Parts: sequence; structure tokens; C-alpha cells
Amino acid sequence: MIDTEKITVRLPKNFIKELDFLVEVDDFPSRSEAIRTAVRDMLYYRVEMAAEKAEKMARIERAMTQAKAVRDEYLKP
Repeated sequence: MIDTEKITVRLPKNFIKELDFLVEVDDFPSRSEAIRTAVRDMLYYRVEMAAEKAEKMARIERAMTQAKAVRDEYLKP
């Protein structure tokens, strides 16, 4: 059994109606399972996106460091 923790989430009523619709017509046995699936999918997407953003920021930082070194070398006062 996976270790889980209970949380409370407030959602707009229209989200609840749509969630209940998915539980009724899709493969979700409960609201909780549908929400777990939504959170899992969002985390997979966002973690990948955040990793890509971190890599891009690191590349920019390296480029800025290199540009600063070139400036310091060739544009000495």
C-alpha cells in the first residue's frame, strides 16, 4: 500500500460537477482517484517543464559568465 496523506482542497462548484461527470462516465472509482490522476499527470508535466527551465537558466548563466570574462579581458579600462 502506498503511504498517503489526506488533504483538503476547495474547488469551484463547476469543477466538482465536471469531476463527478468523469467519475460517472470514465474509469475513476471515486473523486479521490480522479484527483490523484490529475495531480500525477500535472506533476509529470510540470517537473519535466521545470527541469527544462532549470537547464535553460544554467545555460544562460554560463553564457553570461563567459561574456563577462570576455568583457573583462578585452575592455579593460
